[in-house]
Amino acid sequence: MAMAMAKSAALSVADKCRNILGASWEAHLNTIKADAKGSKGEIHTSRVHYMVQKGMPYLIVPENDMHNINIIIDERGSLSVSSPVPGRLTTLLKSLNKFPSRVAMTGDVLRLDDTKVPVIAESLKKAILKEHKAASEASYGVSTVLSSAGATCRSRSEGLLSLLNEESSYNILKFEMGSCVFIDSSRSSHNMELDSFELPRADLLLPFSAKLIDGINRNDARRRALILFCFEYFDVTARDALLLSIDHHGFEVLAKVPATAILLDVSRPYHWKEFRFSFKEAVKDVEGFCSMLVELEQEALHSVKSYSGLG
Repeated sequence: MAMAMAKSAALSVADKCRNILGASWEAHLNTIKADAKGSKGEIHTSRVHYMVQKGMPYLIVPENDMHNINIIIDERGSLSVSSPVPGRLTTLLKSLNKFPSRVAMTGDVLRLDDTKVPVIAESLKKAILKEHKAASEASYGVSTVLSSAGATCRSRSEGLLSLLNEESSYNILKFEMGSCVFIDSSRSSHNMELDSFELPRADLLLPFSAKLIDGINRNDARRRALILFCFEYFDVTARDALLLSIDHHGFEVLAKVPATAILLDVSRPYHWKEFRFSFKEAVKDVEGFCSMLVELEQEALHSVKSYSGLG
């Protein structure tokens, strides 16, 4: 069996933070505005790119961004990273008054020594090229899913490869974390204990999260498989289902299911509900994740046929 227990335990807050940081590559950075007289107390915010390398977040900031000036006077800053929510999911979550889960961090934004900049830049490039190679050498099935994603939905390697070249004008800054808070879709906050929290490591699954999610959600046959999973493993009949998030240990589905028990003389109101599906064994990369989905679908179809008398 590819699936663990149907009623899977929820991910820990630490795992959720790691997954978000590993899946995204864009963040909102806040620093304190500065002038010749020092910090002014006002906040400058802009979108920057980032990568986590060997346990340290590195920010890729355009040379003309005011952050580069601000941190000379005051190194304090904060960073906000949201979970990838591509395509139709964005509209659906807004209609449900839910928001993408995010990680909010405070800390110091530090310039690198001139001697370390080329070393870090080369390390980031190698990681991105490894992801790019994994995508270009993917099997036909995986490539089909990734290419099904919308044109504006990009993997991390697609987004950063053009930045990390010699012609780009950017600075690489180091973000030393002082606090970390996980904010869920209902805007409830959960503080992280930094002493026991490990940042994500090099990964060949999470950076493809947005493209995998959107590629699956844009295909009717793949969404029907999600509906089948809800029926087989949770015994609920869904009208529709969308992939909400993925990770090495499983995935979450947002499904439209009956809100109340079904009675002969009662209408059938529906609502959207989240379901967590955990793999029996962790997968290493995008190939492993897609293979596990295929295996789950085959198992579910075989199970339905066996008790329906069609097998």
